[in-house]
Amino acid sequence: MREELIVPIVAGICMASLLFYMSFLFFAEQKNLFYALIIIGVGSLLSPIGFFKYMEHRKIRKMEEVFPLFMRDFVEGVRSGATIPQSIKTVASNDYGELSPLVKKMAAQMDWGIPVEKALLNFAKATKSKLIARIISSVIESHRFGGNLTDTLEALGNTAVEVERLRAERRLYLQSQLLTGYIIFFIFLVVMIILQRFLIPSFTQIKSPAEEGKKLELMGRYKILFQNLITIQGFFAGLIVGKMSEGAIVAGLKHSLFMISVGLVIYLIAA
Repeated sequence: MREELIVPIVAGICMASLLFYMSFLFFAEQKNLFYALIIIGVGSLLSPIGFFKYMEHRKIRKMEEVFPLFMRDFVEGVRSGATIPQSIKTVASNDYGELSPLVKKMAAQMDWGIPVEKALLNFAKATKSKLIARIISSVIESHRFGGNLTDTLEALGNTAVEVERLRAERRLYLQSQLLTGYIIFFIFLVVMIILQRFLIPSFTQIKSPAEEGKKLELMGRYKILFQNLITIQGFFAGLIVGKMSEGAIVAGLKHSLFMISVGLVIYLIAA
């Protein structure tokens, strides 16, 4: 387990344990508050891991965005007649955002006498990006077997640029899908509110105070059921929206959190 995750995970476990204890000990009879505390407790338990996973995903995406710039400068250095270590050392002074520390580390490893292929492989592993790993693997193969290295590196650089361009087009196209996902969720929310306010009360015709109590109990049960349905719908709808818009399920956690929070607040106020 990564060291930076230990403290948030322990804090999440403590918070979740406290909320579970309070909900079962003090609020077992108050169903609305009971389920709300359970949901918050589960969120407290999972949110640290989800947050760090999302930040890691975001960091990789930023690396992939600037990687074509790195490849362009790297290819220009090789084309000018420099060797791969010399070219890497030259571009290490450039600013590539999240990628800069790894490029500088790779240049330092080559200065220390670590073989080029090993340093490139370490760089690819450190980025944790499948795209960068595939391109660097091709660079290693080209260096290992020789041939026209400049043309090969230029083709790989163009591949990185093309992949990033296609990703940008995909994100632009899927913005409408993201909006559609939110519209579907809020339509679902409106349906739940209508059912709770108008359909469920019509199930029981009040003829006596006893029947009034039964009606209130029935409405309370359905309210809890609809709250759970909104939570489930918001969670999975958010994950799907994140997968469609950014290509990763972990990116949907922020959408899930927003949908669940806003959905429950609106439902509790309107219903």
